[in-house]
Amino acid sequence: MSGTPDPSPARQGAGFLISGLIALAVDMGVTSALTRLAGMSPYLARPVAIFMAMIAGWACHRNLTFAVQAPPSLAEFARYAAVAWGVAALNYAVYAGILALAPGVPPEAALIASSLVAMTASFLGMKRGVFKNS
Repeated sequence: MSGTPDPSPARQGAGFLISGLIALAVDMGVTSALTRLAGMSPYLARPVAIFMAMIAGWACHRNLTFAVQAPPSLAEFARYAAVAWGVAALNYAVYAGILALAPGVPPEAALIASSLVAMTASFLGMKRGVFKNS
């Protein structure tokens, strides 16, 4: 990824936050729609929502967090997907654990808690593995 600018830590932090909030909104919207409107189990709805949020996150992190100038590539998306699915597995495990240990917790609250846990792993994986020249 030569030619990639080196965004300042402040820009990366702000971009990561904005990108994460966009992905979280997609995740929350899809999870809510599938559980509340379609009557789907929150355990089955969440992987669908995570996949949709992953696509939104990749596009946002390329542009907002890491300011990648190179055109998107299949290899980059594959690296992003590997990191995203690993973090998603962590995220889902925490989400399911919260729901299992506290069945009265709304799925949206479990989603927010699990997403906060996954943030650090996500940033480090993207910074060191996906967009490593940023």
